[in-house]
Amino acid sequence: MTSMPSRLLVPAVLAAALAACGGGSSGGDNAAAEADRAGETATSTPATETPAAAAAGASAMLEPTEGNQTRGELRFAAVGDRIEVTGTISGLPGNSTHGFHVHETGDCSAPDATSAGGHFNPAGTEHGRVGQDAHHAGDSDNITADAEGNATVQGWLEGATVGDGAATDIVGKAVIVHADADDYVTQPTGNAGDRLACGVIAAR
Repeated sequence: MTSMPSRLLVPAVLAAALAACGGGSSGGDNAAAEADRAGETATSTPATETPAAAAAGASAMLEPTEGNQTRGELRFAAVGDRIEVTGTISGLPGNSTHGFHVHETGDCSAPDATSAGGHFNPAGTEHGRVGQDAHHAGDSDNITADAEGNATVQGWLEGATVGDGAATDIVGKAVIVHADADDYVTQPTGNAGDRLACGVIAAR
C-alpha cells in the first residue's frame, strides 16, 4: 500500500481539526440559544403575586359570670386610626343599658370576672367617653338591649390598636359587659356596676 506523502498529510490533519472545532462551536451556539430561549420564557411568565395582608382584627366570645345569663360574640377590626367593635349580646334585662369596656387582663376565671382587672388604660388617662376629651383606650359607649334582652353592638375604641404587639394592643385583653350604664364621669369606671359577662380578645 502506498503511504500518503507528508506534504499531503498536514493539510488533511488541519482540515479534520477545523471540522472538529466547527462542530464544537455549533454545539456551543445551540446551547447558548437554548439558554436564551429559557431566559425569555422565564421573563415573559408573570411572577406570582403575593396576596395583600388581611386587615388586622380580633374577636371575643363573651361568657356569663356566676349567676348571670349574658353571653355574645364580638369582633374588633382596625379601621383607620380606631377600632370598630361589632357583634351581638343576649341574656340582658329587657330595655336596659350597660357599660361596655376592654379591661387590662385577659383572665375571666374569677366567678365575678374581677380577674380581668380594671379598664385597659395604657396612656394613664382619666375615664371618660370615647370620642370626647380624655378617656381610657378601653372605653366604649354603652350598649342598649331591646325588649327581649338582645343588644346589637356597633361601637369603637380610640387610642387602642389590634394585633400589632404594641402597649396599646387589645389582643390578650378582656372585654366586659357591666350591670349598669356607664355615666362617663365617675372615676375610674363610670359607676357601671357588676360584671355580667367576660371574654378574652384573641387575634383572628
